[in-house]
Parts: sequence; C-alpha cells; structure tokens
Amino acid sequence: MEKEIDGKLMNIPSHVAIILDGNGRWAKKRFMPRNYGHVQGSKNVEKMCEVAWNLGIKYLTVYAFSTENWKRPPKEVSMLMKLLRDYLVDCIERTTKNNMRVRILGDKTGLSDDIREAIERLEKVSAKNTGLNFSIALNYGSRDEMVRAMRHMAGDVAEGKLKSWEITEQVFSRYLDTWDIPDPDLMIRTSGEQRLSNFLLWQLAYTEFYFTDVLWPDFGRDELIAAIEQYNLRERRFGGV
Repeated sequence: MEKEIDGKLMNIPSHVAIILDGNGRWAKKRFMPRNYGHVQGSKNVEKMCEVAWNLGIKYLTVYAFSTENWKRPPKEVSMLMKLLRDYLVDCIERTTKNNMRVRILGDKTGLSDDIREAIERLEKVSAKNTGLNFSIALNYGSRDEMVRAMRHMAGDVAEGKLKSWEITEQVFSRYLDTWDIPDPDLMIRTSGEQRLSNFLLWQLAYTEFYFTDVLWPDFGRDELIAAIEQYNLRERRFGGV
C-alpha cells in the first residue's frame, strides 16, 4: 500500500515484526534497575501500536519473551510475568477502545494458569476487531514452534486426517502459530544486535531486515519511518530475477 508520510510517498509494509531489544541497557544507562527498562519498554509497545496503525501498517508482531528468556535471573523473570499479567488485563480495555485484534504466539502450556486464562479472554474479546492485527510472541521460540507443528501434523497423519504426500509448504504453514497471519514484509531489531534469536525463522524467509542501534524504549515514530524508508530502497524479488 502506498501512502504519503511527512510529504513523501512510501510503500508501507503490510506486516512489520519487531524484536524488542535493549530495555535493560536503556535502564542501566540511567542508573536504574533492569525492570524499570522493561516497564518503559512495555509502555512503548502501546504507543507504537498506535503509530504503526496510523502509518498504514496492518499487522504488527513483537517478540516479547522467548523460550530462552526463562534462563534470566528468577527475580527478573518474576517481574516480567507480573508486567505481563498487568498488560493483559489493561489490553482488554485497550483493544476494545482501539478496535485492535490481539493474538499470542508461542507455547501457552508453559505459562501459569491465570496468564493462560487472561490470554484466552483477550483473544476472544478482540477476535472480531478490524483494526491493527497485533501479535505478541510470548514463551516463543521458532524451533519450538516448528517442533510443535510437526508433532501436530504427525498426529494428523497417524489418524488418517492427512496423507504424507499431501504435505507442502502451505500445509505445514497452517500448523504454525501464525497460520492466519501473512509473513512479515519487514523485520526490525533494536539495540544494535544483528541476529534473529530464534524468531519466526520460517516466516522470515523473504522478509527485509532492518537493524538499528536505538534501544527499544527510545524507538518511536521517526525510527519506524526510517526503517520504512530503508524498506522502500529494497528490491523484493522473492528468488526471481
């Protein structure tokens, strides 16, 4: 979709995925505890949902908590889970107000009962909303996602619901957490790191990557527009000439 942004006509990516990185370093630079950075990063997620929608982005997916993040200090993990609980409760009201649909990607069985219940309630309440499609990758790892998908698919083959020769890329995609979401057009990672960290490995096969040194709590509208400007300089051939 083309849209004029600040006087420039740009091709707006339909789906943007972001690895939210740098909350702890942002706090450290201000001589504050890491948890303070996570709180500010959470607030920035709320702001950027509105920014993305206003720019014409239809799908926004953020990497909030990976399957590997459980290795962090217990105190930090506990704080992140508390922050998540508060966010999920607040998000129910926010999604209704902003007409935003929310999905949670990842292995929900690894989360506590109250968090799973809050997720189920949030996804149900927002299911028919027609604004921004916002996905949160939570207890998510792409390899774990693909293993879960293959187990599900193997079960269907064993039960005769699916023939092995019917398996294609399209069929496999339907078993992934993102089965009803288009692949990202643009992937952004903040804080200067230049790796995928087990994020959407299948879905990012032909996605354009953009890395920035800006820490996530400082990432705003101008930084997102800069990423979109770089996206507009890319020639997407999807393996063709």
